[in-house]
Amino acid sequence: MTEFVTRAGIEADPQLAAFIETDVLGPLGRDVDAFWKGFADLLGRFGPRNADLLARREDLQAKIDAWHTERAGQPHEAGAYRTFLEDIGYLVPEPGEFTIGTENVDPEIATMAGPQLVVPILNARFLLNAANARWGSLYDALYGTDALDAPAARPGGYDEQRGAAVIAEARKLLDEILPLASGSWKDLDSLDTLELADPSQQVGQTDKGPLFRHNGLHIEIVVDPDSQVGKTDRLGIADVNFEAALTTIADCEDSVAAVDAEDKLTAYRNWLGVIRGDLEESFEKGGKTHTRKLVGDKIYTGSDGGEHGLPGRSLMFVRNVGHLMTNPAMRWDGKEIPEGILDAVVTSAIGAQDVAGLGKYGNSRRGSIYIVKPKMHGPEECAFTNDLFDAVEDLLGLPRHTIKVGVMDEERRTSANLAACIHAVKDRIVFINTGFLDRTGDEIHTSMRAGPMMRKGEMKNSAWLKAYEARNVGIGLAHGLSGRAQIGKGMWAAPDLMGQMMIDKIGHLRAGANTAWVPSPTAATLHAIHYHREDVFEIQKGLPDAAKLDELLAIPLADGTNWSEDEIREELDNNCQGLLGYVVRWIDAGVGCSKVPDINDVGLMEDRATLRISSQHIANWLLHGVISEEQVMDSLRRMAAKVDEQNAGDPFHQPLLENEDGAAFSAAKDLIFKGVEQPSGYTEPLLHAWRRKKKAQG
Repeated sequence: MTEFVTRAGIEADPQLAAFIETDVLGPLGRDVDAFWKGFADLLGRFGPRNADLLARREDLQAKIDAWHTERAGQPHEAGAYRTFLEDIGYLVPEPGEFTIGTENVDPEIATMAGPQLVVPILNARFLLNAANARWGSLYDALYGTDALDAPAARPGGYDEQRGAAVIAEARKLLDEILPLASGSWKDLDSLDTLELADPSQQVGQTDKGPLFRHNGLHIEIVVDPDSQVGKTDRLGIADVNFEAALTTIADCEDSVAAVDAEDKLTAYRNWLGVIRGDLEESFEKGGKTHTRKLVGDKIYTGSDGGEHGLPGRSLMFVRNVGHLMTNPAMRWDGKEIPEGILDAVVTSAIGAQDVAGLGKYGNSRRGSIYIVKPKMHGPEECAFTNDLFDAVEDLLGLPRHTIKVGVMDEERRTSANLAACIHAVKDRIVFINTGFLDRTGDEIHTSMRAGPMMRKGEMKNSAWLKAYEARNVGIGLAHGLSGRAQIGKGMWAAPDLMGQMMIDKIGHLRAGANTAWVPSPTAATLHAIHYHREDVFEIQKGLPDAAKLDELLAIPLADGTNWSEDEIREELDNNCQGLLGYVVRWIDAGVGCSKVPDINDVGLMEDRATLRISSQHIANWLLHGVISEEQVMDSLRRMAAKVDEQNAGDPFHQPLLENEDGAAFSAAKDLIFKGVEQPSGYTEPLLHAWRRKKKAQG
C-alpha cells in the first residue's frame, strides 16, 4: 500500500511529489506551496467536469444503443438516423466560417512538411533515437532496407556491390531533387564545379560538405574520401544526410503501459531529460557499452559568409492521455485523480523549463509547449481541454496559449463535428490527424447494436472511412490550418516493408497531409523522399471541399453478407492472434509498443489501438451471433500456441498456452467477452487492472 504525502489536500506518491517540487518547480523558481494550492483548486474545478463529460458519453451511447435495438431487423434509414443524432445532441450545429488564430508556432509544424515519429516515452533509448532523427543517413536507409531494388547485402561486413547500388540510387535522387544546370550527378567530376539548375538550392557548407534545401527540407552531402564508402566514390561522397523527422511525439498514451506512480514518474523524468537536453541511456552491444544522448545543432557557413544553425533534433510534442482514465499516483477528495489532468499539469510544468530557456538545446524556438490530446469525443470535450490548458497556464504563470494542442480525430463524435472541435481550440490548435485503428474501434462500438460489421479488411474501402480521411483534410484547410498547423495521417505499421511504404505512403501527401507517422528513424529518412517529390502546400490549394457528413455517418454493416465458415474462422483467428500477441507483452512485460508478428509472421509496430479494433470486432460478431463463445475460445487457444511459437526466442516471454488463468490470457478474454460494456470500447480499464495485478505478483 502506497504511503502518500499530502500537499494542499492532494495525496501524492512521495517520489513523484519530490520530483515535481525539486526537479520541475525548483529550476523554475516556483513557490511550491502556491503550486500545490493552485493544483488542488484546478482539480476542484475540472475533476467534476471531467466526470460529467464521461457520463455524457455513456448517456449518448445508451440512447444510440436503444435506437438500434428498437429497429432490429429493419433496414437502416440514414435520414432518420441523422435526425436522431441531431435531436440527442450527438451532432451539433456547424460553427460557421472562421479561421484558426494560433500564433507562435514553430516552422516544423506551420510551414514545413515532413515525417513525424511517435515514440513510447518510457523507453529512453527509443526516445533519444527519435529525437535525434531530425537528420538521417540516406545511404544507411537504402543499404539496410528493401526500399532499394537490388540484391541484398552479403553477410560478413560491408558489401561493395550493395554499396554501389546505394550510391547509384542516391545519384538518381539527387538528379531528381537537386538537378544540375546540365548533365547528371553520376557524371559530375568535382563538387567544386557544381552548378545547379536552381542555384538558390545551395545554401551553404557544413563541416562535412555542401548543404542544400528543397521543398523546405535540407540535404547535406558528406564528403570523406578516406572513409570505407567515400574511397569507392569518384567524388569522395561518403553519405547523403536528409532532414527527416521534423517532429516527434513523445507518447504517454497508447504506446506505453503506464499504470501507476512508478510508470508515470519514469515518463515524466524522460520528458524532463529531453526538455533539459541531458537525457542519456547506456546499453550493451557487441560486447561494448554505448551511450546515447541528444545531438547538437548543425552549423553551416551560408552563401553570405555568415555562420548559421539548423536544428539537430526533432521538434518534440508530448502526447497526454485522454479524459477516461485515473491514476493512483495522486488522490484528491478520496479518489484517484484524472490522469489527463495530471499529465496536463506535469508535462506543461516540464515544458515551462523550455519556455524559460533552461534547456541545453531548447525545443520550441517560438516559446510554445506542444501537447497532443487523444480520444476526445466532440466539441464539448475539446472545449474542456481548452479551459484546462488555460488553467494550467495560469497555474504556471505562462502567457495565454503558450500550450498548443494537437487534436487527434480518432473518435466518431469528433469526426462528425470536426469543425466545431477545431473552433473550440481555435487559438491553440497546431495539429489534427486521422488513424484507422482507433477510429474504426469507435465506429464499431458506437453502432455495436446496429448489426454485424463487415470484416476489418473491407473497412479500409468502406464509404465512411474514405469520407473520414477526406473530411479531416478538407475541414482543416477550410479553417486555415495550412501554413499554421499540421494536417496529419496515420502510421505505416510495417517497419520491415519499406519498399511498399515508398509506393503507398506518398498517397498521404497527395491527399493533403503535410505530415504522416512512420515507425522508425530509418522510415523517416525514406519517407522524407516523398516530401521532395511532392509539394504538399501546392497540393492543398487544389483539393476539393470536404466530403459530406452523410457519407461519414454510413454504418459499415455487413448487410446481406453470407460468410463461409473459412472466412469467419480466418477473420476470428486474425483478430485473436493480433490481440494475444500484443496483450502478452503489455501485461507481462509492460511493453506498450513493439514489433509484433501478425498472423502471417509480418512484424507490425503495434500499440493499444490494435486491441480496440480487434476486441470490438469480435465482441460485435459475438453479440449478433456470427460466432459463438466456443469458437472464440477455440481460436484463442490455437492462436495462443502460435504466439508462443512466435515468441520462442524471447527469454522473457511467459507462455500463454495451458496458462489460461494467467494475467495475459485472462485480459485477452475480458477484452472480448466484456467488450460490449467497455466505455467507448476502450481497452485501458481492463489492461490497467490486469497489469497492476501482474506487477503486484512480482
